[in-house]
Amino acid sequence: MTGACVVVTGIGVTAPNGLGTEAFWDATRAGRGGIGRVRRFDPQRYPARLAGEVPGFVAEDLLPARLLPQTDHMTRLALVAADWALEDAGVRPGDVPEFDMGVTTASSAGGFEFGQRELRNLWSKGGRYVSAFQSFAWFYAVNTGQISIRHGMRGPSGVVVSDQAGGLDAIAQARRQIRKGSRLIMSGGVDGSICPWGWVAQLAGGRLSLRDDPDRAYLPFDAEACGHVAGEGGALLVLEDADAARERGAAKVYGEIAGYGATFDPAPGSGRPPGLERAIRLALADAGADPGEVDVVFADAAAVPELDRIEADAINAVFGPGGVPVTAPKTMTGRLYSGAASLDVAAALLSIRDGLIPPTTNVSPAAEYELDLVTGRPRAAEVRVALVLARGQGGFNSAAVVRAPSAAARTAAAV
Repeated sequence: MTGACVVVTGIGVTAPNGLGTEAFWDATRAGRGGIGRVRRFDPQRYPARLAGEVPGFVAEDLLPARLLPQTDHMTRLALVAADWALEDAGVRPGDVPEFDMGVTTASSAGGFEFGQRELRNLWSKGGRYVSAFQSFAWFYAVNTGQISIRHGMRGPSGVVVSDQAGGLDAIAQARRQIRKGSRLIMSGGVDGSICPWGWVAQLAGGRLSLRDDPDRAYLPFDAEACGHVAGEGGALLVLEDADAARERGAAKVYGEIAGYGATFDPAPGSGRPPGLERAIRLALADAGADPGEVDVVFADAAAVPELDRIEADAINAVFGPGGVPVTAPKTMTGRLYSGAASLDVAAALLSIRDGLIPPTTNVSPAAEYELDLVTGRPRAAEVRVALVLARGQGGFNSAAVVRAPSAAARTAAAV
């Protein structure tokens, strides 16, 4: 199956501005954000006090009781997103042989909240009070394991760890497995470490915004950019070989994962250029797409001036100054670490479906970046090809090209 067309047939979203795919998309189109003061713990003593937290999530209403003692909050979010993605794809038990289905997710940290609670028990009460589930609930690969067990997905599976770039890297790995012969891979990222232990780790990275106004805290490509707001959640996607999806009678095809490229930034002081532009060109070449075919770029949007400068330069080098619409809807959610890029892929697919580009909220783009940044309200546009960019702390750069489904795929899905 080398070179097989890999399509997305299902989407599951748990995001700070919407629980469920359509709730997220309705809020995103309307410019409604989900950033506010941290609720999962008292942030008063910390310099950063804002986060994007998933609203209205009650795990007891959505998951079996037996799973609750053994799962971290972010794993519960992932399990629900996986359930919804499979439901959206119309995949029923027995539709696909269990060894032809796998799971590849991205993670930045694992179950920090669960781990913090058990370490507190260890220090304050002793080892007898530490849950046996601590042996895996903290693990960065736990989402892959729990999803595969819950749905009997016994095919090729794995996890990638590359911070925010991980959401694209996981999807690319899923695409490789399908091209090797798997029929279906669940992929993407759902992440979150909104607990004191995780918060300190994120503060140590030096990129969190310290502002308390949700509308002024996360401003990529703005003269007042001062770092990002952290968040939780993300998106999981059902990826399938296009022929296999047609054979099982998939109800819909959102689009194709058409291209991918990844690079590492050189060591500081090397004198070599950053790697993001090359990642973009690799992804376009992999998709067989010219820059002029791209209808929108979903930006990484670090909101750190020097990093925004690097991203703007890369986009302008490929497309020309102001040569392509650019958007960063993550200003409504915060940066969700490994969940961010897969949520952007979901937004790109929904942009293709609905013919609009979602806005970058709250931002007044600085002229120096020379970007055609979509702000204020959605922009109506025929979106056939979208480019999604993601960078991870430590030098990771990833780019993915998402293409509208072919007429043949749409016809097959409608039959």
